[in-house]
Amino acid sequence: MNSSIFNKTKLYCQQCGIADIETFIDRCNILRDLLISENAKYNLTRISSNDDFWNKHIADSLSIALIYPELRNSALAVMDVGCGAGFPSLVLGIAFPQLSITAVDSIQKKTNFVTLAADRLQITDFGVIWGRARELKIEKKYDFITARAVAEPIKIFKETRKFLADNGKIVIFKTSQTDFSVIDTLDKLTSKQKISWYKSEETLLPGGEKRIFLHAQKINKV
Repeated sequence: MNSSIFNKTKLYCQQCGIADIETFIDRCNILRDLLISENAKYNLTRISSNDDFWNKHIADSLSIALIYPELRNSALAVMDVGCGAGFPSLVLGIAFPQLSITAVDSIQKKTNFVTLAADRLQITDFGVIWGRARELKIEKKYDFITARAVAEPIKIFKETRKFLADNGKIVIFKTSQTDFSVIDTLDKLTSKQKISWYKSEETLLPGGEKRIFLHAQKINKV
């Protein structure tokens, strides 16, 4: 495999803190083959080309660790809401096994796939929940709640805030086309909950797309 996107993705993975890059790539190949096989049965994702897999699934999933480096080596609890076919949750689980990850989706065929893939890849400390975030009744609190192309920020906030640990972050994947002037409105809507909203720095994916994050942070009460 020697496409320019693949080679750029390998470099990007190293920048995101992957120490053993060859082992990581091997495990991602297993994930790719499993995704291709299951996608033919259940239509899990529209991304089908090899370049798109590495750029839009692997690199994009890892981009959060480039912007928030604490994910690389801290034992944090992460909830991935609307996990789809497991991006970023499966990729983060492969890359950073010290993370405790819970993947959530309301579509059963997707949670079934994520469960299968996590088991096949032997990802440790990885749980999967089939259901809607607003309906979940769990006591665990999370340091990071991630959301990738699932809903508007205020809806994500309302449905997941009960799971957010003190000083935790809700991190939403966005593009350069996002209207970030909405941050002022979001701050007003969540001020009573001691939540502030921020725009991250941007990162350039191997395919040239700009990835930016919108994140809400809960400040521990003094």
